[in-house]
Parts: sequence; C-alpha cells; structure tokens
Amino acid sequence: MTPSCFSIVPYLAALAFSASVAAPASAEPQSGALTVYVGSYTGPKSKGIYMMKMDPATGKLSEPEVAAELASPSFLTIDASRNFLYAVSEENQGVISAYSIAPATGKLTLLNKQPSGGSAACFVGLDPAGKVALVANYGSGTLESLQIGEDGTLSAPVSTIQHSGKVADLKRQGGPHAHSINVDAAGRFALAADLGLDKIFVYKLDSSTGKLTPNDPPFATLAPRSGPRHLAFHPNGKFAYVINEIALTVTAFAYDADKGSLSELQTIGTVAPSEVRDENSCAEVQVHPSGKFLYGSNRGPNTIAIFAIDQETGKLTAAGHQSTGGKTPRNFRMDPAGNFLLAANQDSDSVVVFKIDTATGGLTPTGQSVKIGSPVCVKFVK
Repeated sequence: MTPSCFSIVPYLAALAFSASVAAPASAEPQSGALTVYVGSYTGPKSKGIYMMKMDPATGKLSEPEVAAELASPSFLTIDASRNFLYAVSEENQGVISAYSIAPATGKLTLLNKQPSGGSAACFVGLDPAGKVALVANYGSGTLESLQIGEDGTLSAPVSTIQHSGKVADLKRQGGPHAHSINVDAAGRFALAADLGLDKIFVYKLDSSTGKLTPNDPPFATLAPRSGPRHLAFHPNGKFAYVINEIALTVTAFAYDADKGSLSELQTIGTVAPSEVRDENSCAEVQVHPSGKFLYGSNRGPNTIAIFAIDQETGKLTAAGHQSTGGKTPRNFRMDPAGNFLLAANQDSDSVVVFKIDTATGGLTPTGQSVKIGSPVCVKFVK
C-alpha cells in the first residue's frame, strides 16, 4: 500500500478553506459545567493529573488544580458511567492506576494500582461495559488486559501479549511498539496499533474473563514505515481511522464488526509534502461526534489537520489546517457535544481552546487557554 499524500491542488484548496472559514455555527450548548482532566509528563512544572471546569457555552476554562499526584500519567480514560478514571504511568516499569470520581466535585480518589505488563505504558482503553481495562506498552511492545471490579478496582493482569515481527526502519522503528488498543462498540474485538511493526493487530475479547486471543485474520498491514499510532472508530461503526506517526498520514479502513476485520479504503497525508520529514510526526486522531469530520494532530508543524468524511464511503477529503497555538500538540479532545476542541501543547505547557464550526468542521481560536506543564492527554466528564 502506498500512502497518497496531498497533491498540490487539494492542499491549496485546503489553505483556501482555512482562510475563508466563516463565523462558526454552533451545536446546541450543553447544560452544566464540564469537568476536564489533563494528563501530563511530570517534572518541575507538573505533578500528575490536573482538573478544571469548562463552560460548555463559551469554552472558558477555570484555573487547573492537581487532581492526583502521579508519575507521568500520559494517557487517561474514563468509564461510560463516569464513575472511574484510569491512568497509565509512562515509566520504565509501567503502572496502571484506578481512581473513583466524586460526582459533585470531580475529585479523584485512588482505588488501586497494577503493573502495566511492560515498559513505557502509553495507552489505556476500556471495553464498553467497563469490565476490562487494556494497556499498550510502547517500550516493550506488549499488551495487557485486566478485569475491573464493581467498585472500579483493577484485578491482577489476566492477559499479557508480546508483539514480534520484522520492522521496515531499524533506526526509526527499532522493534515492536504497541501504541494504542481500542475496543469496538460491541465489545467483541480489540484493535492494537503497533508503530514498530506497521500493523493493526486484532484480538477477540472475552468480556467475562478479560482475556485477549488473536483474531482470524490476526492483523491488518499498513505501508512500510507508516508507524500506526492511534485509532478512532466512526460513530456508525463501519469505519476506522488510523493516524500514522512516521508517514504523517491517516489510513481509512472499512470495519467488519462481525469478523473484526479491516479493509483499507484510502491513505491521505496530514501535511503538505514539504512537511513530510523525520523531525515531524503525527499524534492523535479523532472523529467529530456528528461523524462528519476527522481531526489529526501534527507535531512539528503544530497544527490540527481537518478532513471531511464521506458518510457513505468513509473516505476523507482534506479540509484545512489550524495552528494549535503552541508547540508539539500531543493530544486533543472534543467536548461531548462537539462544540469545542482542546489541544494539549506538550512543549509550550498550554491547553488551548478552539470553537468548532459544526457545519464545515473548521476551527477558530477562542482566546481561551490555560498553563499546565507538559500536557499530553485531555478527557471530559459531564
């Protein structure tokens, strides 16, 4: 498969789109403040997980406060009941921590911790029922699954899987690097992106035991030196999108929910051809709640790439770029209504708020931002 990066014509069209975005149309505002959690790399400027409130009508953020002191919580996830938060610590020996969320205040209380099953834990996902936690360990190229109790606590690991295989670029990829693991809407299959092996591994998930077993087919293969990082499902469940860190591309797949299989539809660039170079990379990918737009973050160019999604075919059309107003946008998140996007700029210690035009997908800076040391993950709770 050969990535089909931007040609000059659609790229110029995308620039024209960005320059001509009208005042954003808004979806209906949500009632009640939203709680925002931010994971960070800890050091002199950061102590762990931060929390703040966001006005869903204006995007205004309160001053962040420490919600939990934790070593480098680089990825967070919250269960569907919004009662529990899970965080990985991206350390030499990774850890996953479980917290309860106080309904009235959003304060976090530690429940327990478990080993992540490898080094440099970088992602934690949950099954839809909130019964299983799944961890990707970048350093060791391993996956782990753990059962979740009724009280939100984590069991000892029930599955640990070591990825292995050939790599296309020994210098840049080196070996297996599991970077994310996402469970489909039915809770039957878990899809794990491995940056080092250029594969999306597919596992059957037994929600009653929490165990993972290889699917048949066991994986989908991307172009050599793509570096698949994160995956996002379309709300209709028929499509999945993978952002490729090294190639600076997004690959669209048709997803067969009965078989747990992926079929490539398209690969498209997230930057202009001149920006495809080793010092630049992609990070996060997300689909707008409406299913009409897809967004991907570019580190180096420091932009969010915007794409329109064809609802029938799942294919993408480039629709512009927006500066994130900072350096190294590691992660971003949209509020549940799809009115605002918050970009976490890791190397400028800022979380910046953008208004989403729900008619075009365009992003407009609101002028709202907060300072948090090395922010790398954003999550919302209503």
